[in-house]
Amino acid sequence: MPTLDVPEERLRKFKYRGKDASMRRQQRMAVSLELRKARKDEQTLKRRNIINSCPYPPSEKPAKGMPGSLTLGEIIKGVNSSDPALCFQATQAARKMLSRERNPPLKLVVEAGLIPRLVEFLKSSLYPCLQFEAAWALTNIASGTSEQTRAVVEGGAIRPLVELLSSSSVTVCEQAVWALGNIAGDGPEFRDIVISSNAIPHLLALISSTTPITFLRNITWTLSNLCRNKNPYPCEKAVKQMLPVLFYLLQHQDSEILSDTCWALSYLTDGSNERISQVVNTGVLPRLVELMTSSELSVLTPSLRTVGNIVTGTDQQTQMAIDAGMLKVLPQLLRHARPAIQKEAAWALSNVAAGPRQHIQQLIAHDILPPLVALLKNGEFKVQKEAVWTVANFTTGANLDQLIQLVHSGVLEPLVNLLTVPDVKIVLIILDVFAYILQAAEKLSEKENLCLLIEELGGIDRIEALQLHENHQIGQTALNIIEKHFGEEEDEGIILLDQLLDQDNEFIRITKN
Repeated sequence: MPTLDVPEERLRKFKYRGKDASMRRQQRMAVSLELRKARKDEQTLKRRNIINSCPYPPSEKPAKGMPGSLTLGEIIKGVNSSDPALCFQATQAARKMLSRERNPPLKLVVEAGLIPRLVEFLKSSLYPCLQFEAAWALTNIASGTSEQTRAVVEGGAIRPLVELLSSSSVTVCEQAVWALGNIAGDGPEFRDIVISSNAIPHLLALISSTTPITFLRNITWTLSNLCRNKNPYPCEKAVKQMLPVLFYLLQHQDSEILSDTCWALSYLTDGSNERISQVVNTGVLPRLVELMTSSELSVLTPSLRTVGNIVTGTDQQTQMAIDAGMLKVLPQLLRHARPAIQKEAAWALSNVAAGPRQHIQQLIAHDILPPLVALLKNGEFKVQKEAVWTVANFTTGANLDQLIQLVHSGVLEPLVNLLTVPDVKIVLIILDVFAYILQAAEKLSEKENLCLLIEELGGIDRIEALQLHENHQIGQTALNIIEKHFGEEEDEGIILLDQLLDQDNEFIRITKN
């Protein structure tokens, strides 16, 4: 039987039963789906504060009677003044500039050299209003490009921002949280600097049942950025510090908090089995599966992503997800109105199908084959590809009885139709599926009936045509299937001739009388 030369990159990211068991276990890593590259579906990396209403409680309001907007030159002069009132006026004007909804002059403010003075103002404990304005301005600068975020970091902002997490002023404290979230969201380098500055214990100390909801949302989002990125992953100590609090936040009812918490867990499970274990051992799986039924796409997407990551792990980790009820939820997600959710659900399902036969049996028991076949027939192509991988994993890991149930589900017809797609990898996988099923039918003495079914579906014609495919591997694989399984059929008297018609290069089939 021909074997598929599945691209190495794909194997690193999928459980795939076309390889030996030990290799599969080593290669159960989460796939980088196109969905993951679509920024519109991703959690926000950085956020700019553009609210310009007065943020101060009455006891913290600055003195009135100060002039309105200032020019950049006046701002530069003002922040370098020794008069705290002028410093406040200039810093507030800078913050307002940076809070414009469109085209804020981040680059100009950085080039004007304002960051060092803004960082100094963070330390002005006698003037919380000045601290607040400086933190807000730095938050918005750090929301810009990596170069602008780096200017904030190299300006020495992280440590004083961490110190402000202990400020008695809630508004100052919350703005510091936001600024640190933007810095951590830039990438692993700055994330790790924030972590090494002891930010996590201070952030966790801010969380309680009395924390205002808007404040709690910002803390949760900042924690999620501290979980983000995997080259390298956040250190084990930091993860251990955050996991209990993430479990606590996962019980919240606010959709924004739930969304950011699920994203945090999705980042932490996008890795090795050991990292998956750290998350699973907190007991989050039942709640994650519950959130997979959410009507809020912002919650559904990251909860499904996290459970999908978990089932790329060991068979035991996958079983824990099954025990938590994931297979009860997946059928409705395979029928979801949004193709992106269908695709993510099919990807998760493909990794369950790559497990042992008892996992495949549970997949059948939860009646997942009908919606899977429906996706193969009618789904968008990006969804059909994930469904094909699910069938491939199912086919090569199933016992004979499970294969019979797969065939009876109607899977062959859409697979035959997909043999004409231009995606070489998918065509090779489908041919591999046919080779496995035909081999199994031979063991059951059902090959004749299966060949007739494939012929009725137009499959023989499609496979014959693929012998002339421009891709050599497809051509050779199709030829091997034809020669091994359709070379002759004694009972029906069908003889398949590898003969070309004139200049059309088409195969013909002659029926013996």
